[in-house]
Amino acid sequence: MEFAQFDERIADRMLGAATAAGGISGYLDFRHAELGPGRLVAEMDARDDLLTPFGNLHGGCLSAFVDHCLGVVFYPVIPKGAWVATTEFKLNLLRPVSGGICIATADIISLSKRSGVARIDITNDGVGVCAAQGTVTIVAPKT
Repeated sequence: MEFAQFDERIADRMLGAATAAGGISGYLDFRHAELGPGRLVAEMDARDDLLTPFGNLHGGCLSAFVDHCLGVVFYPVIPKGAWVATTEFKLNLLRPVSGGICIATADIISLSKRSGVARIDITNDGVGVCAAQGTVTIVAPKT
């Protein structure tokens, strides 16, 4: 997909900066490994303190990871000062995660002035564990 704009400075600032924002992304220790035009690769550890009593990563952690990636992937390609709000997303939890690193790859598949759609796939040790797609509303900067 082609993008009318890509702000490399925004992408560079957001690389590795997920935890600096605090909140849930800081608590869950999301890390941005790659952020380019329309693509984000991020990581999250399946820590012991995030596992259920059955030894699996809580699905809410993967849901939060999807929501985070869904928003972040758009920032370098939307107008400066604009922001995104998640409108909806759907995820399929494909198999349990019991440890290791989860890697999310988010790709923009549609972008207009007011909305965007991205697909997010999460793997754990090279195996698909979550497939998701979501929509964001793009809120224009105040002039």
